[in-house]
Amino acid sequence: MDSTPLLTEAELDSLRQFNTCMVANAIETFSVRLRNTGFTDGKLRCIFTDQPPMVGYAVTARLRTGEPPISGNHFHDRGDLWKHVAQCPAPRILVLEDMDDPPGRGAFVGDMHAAILRALGCIGYVTNGAVRELQGVQSLGFYLFAGNVAVSHAYAHIFDIGAELTVDGMEVCTGSLLHGDQHGIVTIPEEIASQVSTVAAKLQESEQNIIRFCGSNDFSIDKLNEVMRRTR
Repeated sequence: MDSTPLLTEAELDSLRQFNTCMVANAIETFSVRLRNTGFTDGKLRCIFTDQPPMVGYAVTARLRTGEPPISGNHFHDRGDLWKHVAQCPAPRILVLEDMDDPPGRGAFVGDMHAAILRALGCIGYVTNGAVRELQGVQSLGFYLFAGNVAVSHAYAHIFDIGAELTVDGMEVCTGSLLHGDQHGIVTIPEEIASQVSTVAAKLQESEQNIIRFCGSNDFSIDKLNEVMRRTR
């Protein structure tokens, strides 16, 4: 696996200056995918909404928590998962698709696993399932995006490491560049990733011009139409 990051740290930092909505707007201008694809549906939520935008590369696997193992009373932690995480580009974001129906009976990530992931270069965790031990995770500065909060890890079992996933309507694979905040998460296509922040900056300035105009004494519908035409 190629562990070379797609973007430089400066390019990643430029993406952190924009909210996920503006990044999604910028991606639309390139017409590289349909406008109703590439982002979460809204059932998955940002647990710590006061954090700045999360930007990093996905590390993928699948998860079940609702069924006990054939023998013994728990599944052992997977050393192969940790090795896979360490081989992926940084900053890393673990993305687990909870395959239970309904998902989220138990939580794989709490404060201990957040600490392990953080030591492995992960900055956050994304799942359609559950998370827990929120106070401890928040104290680590770790990002959590999840479908719900749970009390127990139940029978957390990791499998299909490196698989292509669909999490809350968003298709994601290991290496996908993710941008997330309190609005949700969007994948940034590789072929345009280095250009998105430049376009986002232009779009943001255009939007701010319209917002300022709407609050000015010069506002009228005719002038609004003119401003909107110039913006387009």
